[in-house]
Formats: sequence, structure tokens, C-alpha cells
Amino acid sequence: MEKIEERSLEKETGRLEAFSDGVFAIAITLLVLELKVPPIPATGGTNHSLGKALLQQWPSYFSLATSFFTILIMWMHHHAIFRHVRRTDAWLHFVNGLLLLLITFVPFPTAVVALYLQTPAAPTAVAFYCATFVAIAIAFNLLLLAAFRPKLLAHTVPVEFAVRTKQSYLAGPPAYLLAMLAAFYSVRVSLTICTLLWIFWAATVTKSTRA
Repeated sequence: MEKIEERSLEKETGRLEAFSDGVFAIAITLLVLELKVPPIPATGGTNHSLGKALLQQWPSYFSLATSFFTILIMWMHHHAIFRHVRRTDAWLHFVNGLLLLLITFVPFPTAVVALYLQTPAAPTAVAFYCATFVAIAIAFNLLLLAAFRPKLLAHTVPVEFAVRTKQSYLAGPPAYLLAMLAAFYSVRVSLTICTLLWIFWAATVTKSTRA
């Protein structure tokens, strides 16, 4: 009976993870839609004009790379968290759904930044981009509160580990909030903070979720 119950629980969490993986994959794929093929000028296309048009799209390349690696790292954290979860309930499904909703929203602010980065509206565009990650960071904290409950965690996960992991994620919302506020002072500073944050999360994804 214990083996049957264990298989049932693994299947339950497996479906949730598989669904989440699909949403992450779709969101990360949608980012590339921001890239546009330069139109042929009325005077005809030349090597120079095409090269110049491709270089002018650098905000799109930057936004794509930053958002791609950010979503990739968020997926890695999501996977690491669910490594320790053996059961699910309605609360966990809803909170996980909130996180996925915000993940699928990322391509939109990414497109806004790519379009407005070289305009006077760049501070607002970047602040909007950072605000999205403030919300995602809050959603990750809610996910941990929902997932790291004794009745859902594997029996092998120490209580100290769950507490330590929750505390490590608390830095996310204020860090992205700082990046959002910095956008109105310096767009470069704001985007640098965002870039440093995904490097930080990439470096800590294994340590912060290892029991």
C-alpha cells in the first residue's frame, strides 16, 4: 500500500511540474518574437543598410538575452524547489498558477523595453520591466510558503532547511524594487542591477535549495 501511495503522490507532483515546465518553455520561446527582420529600404537592400538595421536592434537583443536567462534561472529555482515537494493541494496549485501567470507576462515588458530603450520614455519602460520582476519575486516567496509546509514536504527535508530557504528568497522583492526605482535615476544602473541579480540567482540556485 505504501508503494502505491508513493507512486500516486509522485504522479500528482509530476503533473504539476510538467504543466509548469510547459508554461516556462512557452514564455521563453515567445521572447524571440520581439526580433524583427529589417524591411528592405525603398532604395534596395545593401550590405551596409542591412548591417546597420541589424545593429539598430541591439535593445531587442539585450532584452531577449536578459529575459531569457532570467526565465531560465527562475525555471531552475522552480525545479529545485519542487525536488523537495511530495504532495500538492489547492493552495499550492493556485500560488503556482499565479507565478506562471507572471512568467507568461515577461515577454510583454521585454518588448516594451526593446522598443522604448532609446527614447525619452526609457525610464518608465525599464521601471515597468523591473516591476514585473518585483511581482515575480513576491510570487516566488508565496510559492515557498505554500510548498514548504510540513504536510507537503518530503520527510527527509529538515525544518531548518525549509526556514533557511524561505529567508534566502526574501531579498528578491526589495532588490528588484531598488532596480525599479533606480530606473528613474539611471536606466543603465537599473538594467545593471537586473543583470547582476540573475547572475546572483544563477550562482545560488544550487546552494539555496540543497537540503
